[in-house]
Amino acid sequence: MQTNSAGTIVVGLDGSRSSELALAWAIEQSRLEHRDLTLVHAAAHEDPETGPALMVRARQVIEHKAPGLPAYERIEAGDARDVLIGAATGAAMLVIGSRGRGPVHSALLGSVGVAVARHAPCPAVVLRPGNPGLVRDGILVGIDATEHSRAPLEFAYRQASLRRLPLTVLHATPAAVPVSSVPYIVPGEAESLDDARLLLAEATSGMGEKYPDVNVRTRVVTGPARSALLRISQRMNMVVIGSHQGPAAADVVPGGTVPTSVLGHATCAVAVVPSDL
Repeated sequence: MQTNSAGTIVVGLDGSRSSELALAWAIEQSRLEHRDLTLVHAAAHEDPETGPALMVRARQVIEHKAPGLPAYERIEAGDARDVLIGAATGAAMLVIGSRGRGPVHSALLGSVGVAVARHAPCPAVVLRPGNPGLVRDGILVGIDATEHSRAPLEFAYRQASLRRLPLTVLHATPAAVPVSSVPYIVPGEAESLDDARLLLAEATSGMGEKYPDVNVRTRVVTGPARSALLRISQRMNMVVIGSHQGPAAADVVPGGTVPTSVLGHATCAVAVVPSDL
């Protein structure tokens, strides 16, 4: 059994319906990127039989959906967070479901999912529940004015190109805060709409040359990035965010930070991309 996951698409398996969706998505991603697949299971010490059984079922799915796709297996005893993050080291991508099995029904999007997505050394895609019959509008990526947005932006362009989907690039500017009857923006946070549009134009012009096949739309919204991403992502195939919380992404407000809130509430796939790729 080969356990080296370098350069592969890594998918976490736990037997839940959510991990089955993650497996199907990862198989398609492996096919699109012409990469091998690595199947990972974090085994409980008291349950040595579940892992091998999951691998058998996963290989049956692979044979049905993508015959001949190379797939490696990695079964390790330990905490799911540590096992998944370890398997993601050197990988091209990590894919997990949003609802897990276990003593706390951990919602891979409780402690496990958020930790894995936020700290994985490669892009991490979380398959969120949603309405499968809904007509969706492509890929959404949120960017700010920092260099940390480059990696999420390029990831979004690449996925849009691979999947032949339109791309929406979103930038949120701080909302005016009303004092008495006069709105104002906290000094140092002011950003004009013209500045925001210029930022988007500059960001997309460079990527447009690299991915000329991608149909791109840009949007500037006023208010918290977290709220805008969740609202617009309701009709998207995927929303892409950075793991770094820059000035425009640091919505530390009731409901949590941008990555945590989007991971917990989005109704489409969520990709969390490290800024240092």
